[in-house]
Amino acid sequence: MAELSNCKNCGRVFVRVASPYCPECLKEQDRLFDLVYKYITSKEHRMATVPEVHEETGVSADLIYQWVREGRLTTSMFPNLGYPCKSCGTLIQTGVVCESCRTKIEGELRRADEEKKVSQKNQESITYHTRNSRF
Repeated sequence: MAELSNCKNCGRVFVRVASPYCPECLKEQDRLFDLVYKYITSKEHRMATVPEVHEETGVSADLIYQWVREGRLTTSMFPNLGYPCKSCGTLIQTGVVCESCRTKIEGELRRADEEKKVSQKNQESITYHTRNSRF
């Protein structure tokens, strides 16, 4: 359902249907995307990295990272394009975190789960004794 929203880019109020950007900013992004796409599809620039594309086209690296993340720029066609891992900043081409960070996070979660199980087991096995002088 449509709702009033502020554009994520310029802050103008617009009727939001799907995108967080107003129609004018979407047109500008499409123009910039065409510029980037034209640059990287030329034979001599297929292996360009995001910083190189940014430097040559003037399009912000964050916007290029966003297009790679969204799949608009496919890494199968342009293997040197990627975006930073949310944890360590290493360039990745899929997901949110790199393999190294994913392995580290999974290990930490496993350890925390094991510690929780041990803690619960210890709490279950505690016996409380009270002294009652009547018996």
